[in-house]
Amino acid sequence: MILWLSPILAFLLALALTPASMSLGRRWGLVDRPGGRRQHEGVIPRIGGLGMALAFIGSLLLIRSLPDAWLPASLDPNEAKRLTGLLLGCAFVAGFGLLDDRYEFGSGPQYLAQILAAVISIFFIIFIERINNPFGGGQIVFPDPIVWILTIAWFMGAMNTVNWLDGIDGLASSVAAIVAVVLAVHMLRTGQYSVAVLALALLGCTAGFLAFNWPPAKVFMGSVGAYFLGYTLAALGLIAGARVATVLLVMGLPILDVAWLIWQRRRQGKPVGQGDRNHLHYRLLDKGYSQRQIVIAYASFCALFGFISLMTASTPVKLAALLALLVLGGFVIWWASPREKQPVDGKPLNK
Repeated sequence: MILWLSPILAFLLALALTPASMSLGRRWGLVDRPGGRRQHEGVIPRIGGLGMALAFIGSLLLIRSLPDAWLPASLDPNEAKRLTGLLLGCAFVAGFGLLDDRYEFGSGPQYLAQILAAVISIFFIIFIERINNPFGGGQIVFPDPIVWILTIAWFMGAMNTVNWLDGIDGLASSVAAIVAVVLAVHMLRTGQYSVAVLALALLGCTAGFLAFNWPPAKVFMGSVGAYFLGYTLAALGLIAGARVATVLLVMGLPILDVAWLIWQRRRQGKPVGQGDRNHLHYRLLDKGYSQRQIVIAYASFCALFGFISLMTASTPVKLAALLALLVLGGFVIWWASPREKQPVDGKPLNK
């Protein structure tokens, strides 16, 4: 019963709290107006992610308040501690994201907040300690310094990927919903019913938020939503049993786009954190595709590789799938990239 209650409760809370966050956004002046990269119509509140985050946290707190007999049994003695870390981390990044929506911090404070969020997770035993050996049997266990480095990089990568993905209506929340589905299916198949509740709650709150964020959006998630989703996806990937390869497969295209953007900006001498319209979703818009078409295409791409990850537990097969993703995703990014026109004398035009 709880496996049904979790997504439904989170969905209903998101339906109720997202409009409340929209009202707060208008009252506080936290809105986006058309111009620059934003090509929407009208004035749109940009802190809708606050309602999504509160729906996730609230639904889990309500479920944990139920009698123990109603909750799925857990064989992990550290599960309660990890849940505490997940909720505290979500509250921290959502609070910082809300401040960022208000004050628009530079990259320095944002990176610091991401590191602190990762430290919270490490303290509550949500970290990358070991991985399956792709070249043989057994596992590779990392020493503590490597655990810290990998975990911080994992959380920072996830939060920045979702933040950069949040460029058109419904895109980041749709991709997050796909990841939540894949993680929930994996948890259910492996008998991790008590942690499947977490992924299902994330699915419910993203679905409720999408009711307002689906193009044309009535609200944007803002930094509060992007940071919340990035942190939660990173944490759930580890709580699910270090499903790093699974999350990488599902979010492969957005991650490739981030890598391409970093390379492009460094090559052009621009700050890595500088916003522009070179994101893949913007370039697809410029090619004439609608926002709905782009969201559906992204979601389909992510769902395809999520399905592949669920079909095999073999590490070599997942590595092969990651390689295929690199090739296919790289081709998509190359195809969508603008081309420099070359005149007869060989000098580039329109630089």
